[in-house]
Amino acid sequence: MTKNLVDEMHQVKMCIELIEMGARLQVLQTESDLSRSRLLKLFKEVRGDSPPKGMLPFSADWFMTWGPNIHSSLFYNIYSKVLVAVEFDRMTALIKTYRLYSEQMMLDDIEPALSLTRAWTMIRFFESDILDVRSCTRCDCKFVVHAHEPAKDFLCGICNPPSRAGKPLKDSGAAL
Repeated sequence: MTKNLVDEMHQVKMCIELIEMGARLQVLQTESDLSRSRLLKLFKEVRGDSPPKGMLPFSADWFMTWGPNIHSSLFYNIYSKVLVAVEFDRMTALIKTYRLYSEQMMLDDIEPALSLTRAWTMIRFFESDILDVRSCTRCDCKFVVHAHEPAKDFLCGICNPPSRAGKPLKDSGAAL
């Protein structure tokens, strides 16, 4: 087999995995050399319908809110270890880490806050120096933060949760 054919087969396999995990078409277009028409056909074949339309998430602020920050920090810490320890390329590390994250959420019966597309966007924000990680001064765990913000006296959302964090919604049908 020629190198081009092997590379194309690898890209098709990667795109199938990404589609199965919920990736948007824009992610596939950015990360592969396959044509848009080929990706559309692949998407329809794997998912049985057309890809969703609309813009990708574009704000780093979403990753700073309390719940998403905890999920994003968990994901990014695993991703960075997988990337270095196993020496995967970034997309293989993303796929493996997202699988691990999703499986852990399922085992703990927790709704994943992070979609594959958001995880990919977050990785790109790190690569673009928009996001960074910072260690909490109390628990020493690393959390996702805006890049270039002051590092002094950082407290994470677990050590210093917002006042309404984790409070259940009131049951509107409960008897008074």
